[in-house]
Amino acid sequence: MSAGIVSEESLRAAMVDRLWELGAIRRDEVAAAFSRVPRHVFAPEATPEEAYDAEAVVRTKWAADGTAISSVSAPQIQARMVEQAGITRGMRVLEVGSGGYNAAVIAELVGSEGHVTTVDIDADITDRARRLLNETGYSTVHVVLGDGELGCPASAPFDAIVVTVEAADIPPAWIDQLIEGGTLTAPLRVRGLTRSIGFTKTGDRLESTSKELCGFVPMQGAGARPRLWVPLRDGKVRLRFDEDPCPTDPETLERAFAAGQAHVGTGVTVRPNESLDTLQTWLATSLAGSCLLSFDNEDKDLADVFADPLIPSMCNSVVDGESFAYLTKRKPREDTVEIGSHAFGPDASALANTWADLVRAWDRDHRHGPGPRYTIYPADTDHQVADGPVVIKHHVKIAISWPSP
Repeated sequence: MSAGIVSEESLRAAMVDRLWELGAIRRDEVAAAFSRVPRHVFAPEATPEEAYDAEAVVRTKWAADGTAISSVSAPQIQARMVEQAGITRGMRVLEVGSGGYNAAVIAELVGSEGHVTTVDIDADITDRARRLLNETGYSTVHVVLGDGELGCPASAPFDAIVVTVEAADIPPAWIDQLIEGGTLTAPLRVRGLTRSIGFTKTGDRLESTSKELCGFVPMQGAGARPRLWVPLRDGKVRLRFDEDPCPTDPETLERAFAAGQAHVGTGVTVRPNESLDTLQTWLATSLAGSCLLSFDNEDKDLADVFADPLIPSMCNSVVDGESFAYLTKRKPREDTVEIGSHAFGPDASALANTWADLVRAWDRDHRHGPGPRYTIYPADTDHQVADGPVVIKHHVKIAISWPSP
């Protein structure tokens, strides 16, 4: 080997070490699986160094508009999801969303006694996955061309289903094709926020057991649920809604800028690098009309109107009647950010205070707690499923509870 060239084996070993450090790998058998599968073969679009970067995605196919529609997910996300799913030797596992690499890792975990099926709606992706799996010695993985919304009834039932595309709903097939006590791990989008949630099947419902931050390309086919965008200020400000459409028309919201505004400091401070995962989820599920605001913070005209958004690309926001509010930030010290609430519209003051009160409630009751729990019920469940927030989707109802710290 030439001086200065690092072997794929060394890069793979370093990746596994990093996955341990990140807490993405928690079991020796998962580490062994990632140590054996040659990731660089499944990511020929990248250099070996890029392929074995524990925190890097390798994109493999793009739509006509340049949007990535298929990728080899970052190793840390794949490892976390495998751990969430609790995959062990002898299991029957379905992967929804193919690529080849993740299926190979799962095949290592289930061993010769188990069975792995991977399904994808795109023939280019399944052809590629089948070829690469055969080349690397994982020909026993069953590669299926089909709509993942339907699962794979011919190979069911499954001990575990792992979904590797962003899902805006939980279709009945995924629940029906799981054994009792089986696990579903899916990047589920709720009110605009996507989290990899691990579930266990109990009767006709799913109970969450874990949650991880993640990002995936969205589902295609019957499970596709496009986001709903409301453009303001000539599209420089956008409000993003999911299952619940915007309760107010865009023209009314455009007039809110001139109808009044109010700003409230919450007194709640966070560190610049602190995770706001639970705050985002708490706000998104606490009020009807919740959405996400994206903002061009390089535009000087907008900067003169808007206070500094807490997260310019994806800031919690809420629409209530003819007013809307969003989270802001200011830096009282270099190492501290104070969260604020800013609102526009005729009821700006009341809405800004309501939004600020919710931030204070999160700080008091949930900031250091275990985070939300999700229970999935069939959409036709007619009894009350929870006292707290319930998000209604096409196939399911999602009840969200917040245990105390």
